[in-house]
Amino acid sequence: MSSGYEILSLDDLPAYESPSHGDARLMPLRTRLGLRAFGANAWTTEAGKQIVPTHEEDSGHEELYVVVRGRARFTVGEQTFDAPAGTLVHARAGTMREAFAEEAGTIVLAVGATPGEAFEAQGWDDVVVAFAEATAGNVDRGRATMREVAARNPDHWGPEYNLACFEARFGERERAVEHLRAAAERNPDEVQGYLRHDSDLDSLRDDPRFQELLA
Repeated sequence: MSSGYEILSLDDLPAYESPSHGDARLMPLRTRLGLRAFGANAWTTEAGKQIVPTHEEDSGHEELYVVVRGRARFTVGEQTFDAPAGTLVHARAGTMREAFAEEAGTIVLAVGATPGEAFEAQGWDDVVVAFAEATAGNVDRGRATMREVAARNPDHWGPEYNLACFEARFGERERAVEHLRAAAERNPDEVQGYLRHDSDLDSLRDDPRFQELLA
């Protein structure tokens, strides 16, 4: 890295499994570059698999997708179209969008932010990397990343909740309950919506303290 700029190739980025994004694998560009003005990440998957999950960005997030390699098939709103390399797809908030890779090696770059608001990274992409690291055996490295995300976002429920999921999956039940309680204090309605069906928390379901959070 040189002062004031950085040059890299997409081939420099690892690709991580992301259960919350189906078959798409995250290539964490935002974290790699330390982006603060907007979100930007790349995604890849096999031919025939979904590379952009079906969603609408109800939070107000606006996104631009760039097909960097290969070919994808996008649906935005009611329109479905072929998107070879070089295609740019702009999707406004509240508009349904999804895409499937048509060729092996397809990569889609996603850039986004909320109009009129300062960009604030919530660290969901760091969470994907942390879970992937832990699944590969690097639990301490993943845990350190999860704690950093929570420390950067002390007023948000999501990082605490994700940290609880991490600890529940990787053997730290006491810590998991503590983080669940902290998340529930910040946003009880949102946490309640996830508790009943999130498989990451299965190791806690026989714990009376978990049952109290469900009540």
